[in-house]
Amino acid sequence: MTGGVKPKLTLVGAGPGDPELITLKGILALGKADVVLYDALVDKSLLKHATENAIKVFVGKRHGSKMNPQEETNKLIVEYALKYGHVVRLKGGDPFVFGRGAEEIDYVQQFGIETEVVPGITSSVAVPALQGIPVTKRGVSESFWVITGTTSSGQLSRDIKIAAQSTATVVILMGTRKLREIVDEFSLNGKEDTPIALIQNGTTDAERIVAGYICNIEEKVHSSGIGAPAVIIVGDVVRESPKLMEIYREAIRV
Repeated sequence: MTGGVKPKLTLVGAGPGDPELITLKGILALGKADVVLYDALVDKSLLKHATENAIKVFVGKRHGSKMNPQEETNKLIVEYALKYGHVVRLKGGDPFVFGRGAEEIDYVQQFGIETEVVPGITSSVAVPALQGIPVTKRGVSESFWVITGTTSSGQLSRDIKIAAQSTATVVILMGTRKLREIVDEFSLNGKEDTPIALIQNGTTDAERIVAGYICNIEEKVHSSGIGAPAVIIVGDVVRESPKLMEIYREAIRV
């Protein structure tokens, strides 16, 4: 550590994709950063909130890529903090909602480095909301689950099996490649007629959506070409969206 450097890590949630959905506190943290480490799902325009002198380092990971494993990112945070001072770790969504933020905090604190968390707007709620889908609505859904579709072992989360038995809205992140298994779980519980939507690149200019029922969503996704990253929403709240009502009216007419 060089003289005068005060190492610190601030985890900042960048929000679900739209750069305007970062919090004011997140923007202020970027303005105080000596180093910014940012993810693949972060809009690069957010880097303009950091000073010209701040070092900007991409540490994003994409599905199937071995580049920048988490362990390497953890070490980089410590290295930059000890050398330059204030590191802002800019992460998509909220750092503590499947963002591995807690792991980064745990690692960094071993070195006596000060840490702070600036929560972000999570895609699990914001992406459905911008399509008019409320994750809860009185008389329709009393609760919602947020589940990872793919666990660290690469398997479908066992919680989906439990969630499929409930009346709750189920929001599944990182589950696009497990859609067949997800559909099977809901079908096994007699939920073939339950509305479901997939929203790709939610809140961004590249946003695309496909909606239907458990019984026909695979066919619709295949024909639409929608893929990851996408948020999956399962439940009666999907047809409450003013933007999607016509899809479900057509289904009833047929």
